[in-house]
Amino acid sequence: MQGDLEAIGLHEGEAVRWRRHDGGNWQSGTVIGLERDGSVAVRDGQGRARALVIDRLEVRAVGPRGASTWEPVAERARRIEQLQLFS
Repeated sequence: MQGDLEAIGLHEGEAVRWRRHDGGNWQSGTVIGLERDGSVAVRDGQGRARALVIDRLEVRAVGPRGASTWEPVAERARRIEQLQLFS
């Protein structure tokens, strides 16, 4: 399943965050895998497993000037898919 995660630009153990609803507080966790339905398996800060769709997740990334920032997983997945077209 690790190859499936790489196809959307994620790696096991990577830091992610999400909101339960718009305007809610950010929840944080780590990627643990990919579910059969395509959702991302995440372990939250209290050790609970969750399955979240990529449209709700953001992943820690490095910005253009080297600063730590958050990037939507859906955008990263689209960029990875585009890069694979040129290989």
